[in-house]
Order: sequence, then C-alpha cells, then structure tokens
Amino acid sequence: QVQLVESGGGLVQAGGSLRLSCHATGSLFNIAAMGWYRQPPGKQRELVAIINSGDSIYYAEPVKGRFTISRDNAKNTVDLQMNRLKVEDAGVYYCNALVQLAAFRPGRDYWGQGTTVTVSS
Repeated sequence: QVQLVESGGGLVQAGGSLRLSCHATGSLFNIAAMGWYRQPPGKQRELVAIINSGDSIYYAEPVKGRFTISRDNAKNTVDLQMNRLKVEDAGVYYCNALVQLAAFRPGRDYWGQGTTVTVSS
C-alpha cells in the first residue's frame, strides 16, 4: 500500500518561509507526477504546484515567484519551499502523487493526510 507522509507545516509570520516535504512509501513501480494542493479555510482544495518525472513544473498563479517545488525521483520525495508567505496562503496542504503500482498499469492518485500552514499578519 502506498502512503504519502508529509511534514513541515506550522505557524509563520507573513513574509516568512516554510518548507514542506512529502515522502512516498510502499511498493510502487513509478510515480508519474507529484504535487501539492491546499485547502484554505472554508474553501475548496486547489492546486498549488506539480512536477512530473521529467521535471516539468506547473505553478498556480498566486504562488508563482514565491514557491518552489522540487523532487527527488530516487527517494520518491517532493518538497515545496514557500517564501514570502501571505495570510492568504494559509490552509491545509496536501501532497498528491500519481502512482503506477506496476508496469502497464494506469496511474492512480494518492493523497497525504495534510499538514496545516498558518500565516499570521
């Protein structure tokens, strides 16, 4: 069974930085893409950033220039460096991975349990 284990959330003042990490564990064949989503209080979950196995990256417009996503394919980890944090960046951040459990099998979405980011003004 594949599990995504997140770490790194917490409380930070506006303008500060946090780094989130996510590690995929379990028996898997390939991770096609890994990314981060967030769910602000009272709002729907939204995509923050995603990186595929070829290191192509997409950032949501609100975080461009402030957040950096990186991935270690050998370790099955993905990190999100968040700089110049704003109050509106607060929420629960979820790690996501599109995982192939075996060759020639379609990918399947897995989610972490979520880590909370709080940004004070």
